[in-house]
Amino acid sequence: MKFGVNAFIWTANFGPSDIPLLPLLRERGFDGVEIPVFRAAGYPAAQIRKGLEEHGLECTVCSVIPNGLSLISEDADVRRRTIAHLRESIEAVAEVGADLFGGPLYSPVGYLPGRRRTADEWQWAVEGWRELGSTLAATGVRVALEPLNRFETYFLNTAADGAALCEAIGHPNVGLLVDTFHANIEEKNIASAYRTAGRHLLHVHTCENDRGTPGSGHVEWDAVFQALRELNYDGWLTIESFGFALGEISAAASIWRDLAPTPESIAFEGVEFLKRNMARA
Repeated sequence: MKFGVNAFIWTANFGPSDIPLLPLLRERGFDGVEIPVFRAAGYPAAQIRKGLEEHGLECTVCSVIPNGLSLISEDADVRRRTIAHLRESIEAVAEVGADLFGGPLYSPVGYLPGRRRTADEWQWAVEGWRELGSTLAATGVRVALEPLNRFETYFLNTAADGAALCEAIGHPNVGLLVDTFHANIEEKNIASAYRTAGRHLLHVHTCENDRGTPGSGHVEWDAVFQALRELNYDGWLTIESFGFALGEISAAASIWRDLAPTPESIAFEGVEFLKRNMARA
């Protein structure tokens, strides 16, 4: 089991100027950091990789689909451009030294057309990730597709639908990221959602029901940890929360108040909670 934290707690964009944060993360018990890569062009992957190696940390990468792109657009040209964007992103993930790329990588967060997804949209997502399979295989990167809650997407909301999408794509490097925050909204039982994800589970975001410190709210953590033990899950438990005043990132996550005494207390108290209670499960 590895314990990580998303850099969004400190910054909207992780770059070379943020490398001095890394020794503190190592000191506080993290095995790695999750960093955002929104655009591959000009991304300082080599500098960040060097910083991670110097401080003995691993990393995972998260991202979203930018506005104007979508794997499920009815416009074939938009779909082609989105596949090209994702291919470049996967290559950047490999260059920074990560082997896991996660997020809602199908359509922009917040795109809500006022209807349910269509069979065509489902098939376009399947075809898009099948086409990207050769890039995943060549780089060794695994992609963890993330269901989001109903207020952020209409396309993929539950672990059951996520598992069905992975089955349809049928590539060994394509799996699921299941986030306790989103599951708390959409699932009847969060622990059961992890069991439903089953063999497709590649990544876990650990976040309280209010995006605050894990263990401070009403997520049923004991049951979640037990489900992960039953699955023999040995990947990342990554704390994903957000700084309280990061502009567009805080707006996208709907952070309108302080969730803890400081944003970093979510990370540092959270990792202690996760390690202590995962060991007991």
